[in-house]
Order: sequence, then structure tokens, then C-alpha cells
Amino acid sequence: MSRMRGAALLLVLWLMVLLIALVGAFSMAAQTEGLQGHALVDGVQADQIARAGLEYALTRVGQADPRRQWRPDGRPYRWTFADADVEVRIVDEDGKVDLNHADAPLLTGLLVAVGIERPRAEKLAGAIIDWRDPDPMTQPSGGAEDPDYAAAGLPYGAKDNDFESSAELLQVLGVTPDDYHRIAPYVTVFSGRTLPEPAYAGAPVLTAMGMDGKGIIARREAWDPSRGQPLPGVPGGETLQAFGSGTYSIESRARLRGGRIATLGAVVRTGGSAIPGMAYTPLRWEEGIPSP
Repeated sequence: MSRMRGAALLLVLWLMVLLIALVGAFSMAAQTEGLQGHALVDGVQADQIARAGLEYALTRVGQADPRRQWRPDGRPYRWTFADADVEVRIVDEDGKVDLNHADAPLLTGLLVAVGIERPRAEKLAGAIIDWRDPDPMTQPSGGAEDPDYAAAGLPYGAKDNDFESSAELLQVLGVTPDDYHRIAPYVTVFSGRTLPEPAYAGAPVLTAMGMDGKGIIARREAWDPSRGQPLPGVPGGETLQAFGSGTYSIESRARLRGGRIATLGAVVRTGGSAIPGMAYTPLRWEEGIPSP
């Protein structure tokens, strides 16, 4: 009887250990799922707040009152929404260099302004023009047509048609990822202009146009509309000083109080959309939620 009681007690103890282990495992799994669910909710919330920043920016960029208007010239605007901090930058696409319409001197000037040596900049500018033009002739400053792509071992040649996105630059012979990241903020395929609008152009674009890029940006940033100051003058930029073109590149970054961050980058065109319920047409849309 004593042995039987001892065996029963040992069995009970083992059962208790097993139950405790099961309860602990269940508790840990529930806690892990709870954390995952919380992270998912935070991610979705941050993502939607970043989108709210983009849509709020569109309501402010069209304000007639300069004290309330957000200028589409790349300056940061900060906003608080739903207990989150939002930073928005708006750039009018007319203030960028259009890859399909800019000539070789403007492209070369931009490449030099972002830190590429002039001889290589001239060759890259020629390759960009050769990519889009329909003829088989290489640009006088150097460039790249089909034989050059074949010699480089690439399975394609010059496109001989317009750029559909600025990311196509990565396919142009000689353009490296570093080159692309340098010039990407300053180029577009949506303006249709041979020359950018100086009122909204960044410093490298203004420099490429033969202007004092740093000086103009400094005066632009010093302008305070709340004091009733007039808009800072820009040589050749009077036409769009007050209002933008309606096609904007917008970067919205939302940060929740817990540290979760979401970013949204888009190019949108205002004035209605084929999508019901939207007041704009997305031309490019990139979103991501980096790890906190």
C-alpha cells in the first residue's frame, strides 16, 4: 500500500508539472500572439495616418490664404493627428527636370550639381537622351545606343521611347544605383516641361539652370507667411508663385507615440479621379512600414 501511495503521489506530481508546463506554454503563446496583433494594429494605424498626412497636404496646398497654404517646394510641414506626429514634404512636379523633355545641358548641369564629375555627367546625359530618342545616332558628348548595350553584355538596347518612370534610369547604360539615388528627387516624367519651374525647384535644379541654388533656397526658407511677407521672388518663376500645377510628389512620415513609423511616397494629380471617392489620381505610390 505504501508503494502504491508513493507511485500515485509521484504520478500526481508529474501531472502537475505537465499541467504547469502546458499552462506556461499557452500563456507564452497568447502573449506572443497579443504582441503580434498589437504590432499589426500599430502598423495599419501608422500606415493610414501617413496616408491621412498625404490627403491633408492636398487640402492645404490649394489654400488661397498664404498663411495657411503649404508650399510645394520641398520644405517640411509638421502635423499632429490621432496622437501621432506626421511630417509631410510636398514638391510640385513642375519644379523637377523632366527626363523626356530636358536637353543635354540641363541634364548635365543637374548631374554635376548632385556631385558627378562633368566628363561622366556629359556621357550619362547623352545616354539618357539616347534612351528616349528614336534615332540610332549616339549623342555628340557620348551616350549609349544598341551596340553599346550589347558590348556591355546587356540583353536589351536603348528603349527609343519616353521614360515611363524615373526608375527606368537604372536601365540606362552607365547609371549606377548611387547615381540614381542622387538625382531621383529632382527628376520627373510628369511635367512635360523643357525647363523646370524655379519657384518650386530644389537647389541642384536651380544650379543646373544657372541660378544661385543655395541662395534662392535660403531666401525661400526664411520666408514667413504669418508675418505678411510677400512671396520671395525667383528669376523666371513668377508664373507659378502663388499656386502649383496640381501634380505633386508627396512624402508623408507618421510616427506613433509608441515609436512605430510608417512612410508613404506618392505622385498624385489633383482634380478628380476615375476611382470613386478619390479627389486625386495616383501616378506613383510607394508605402512601407520600417521596423520600429
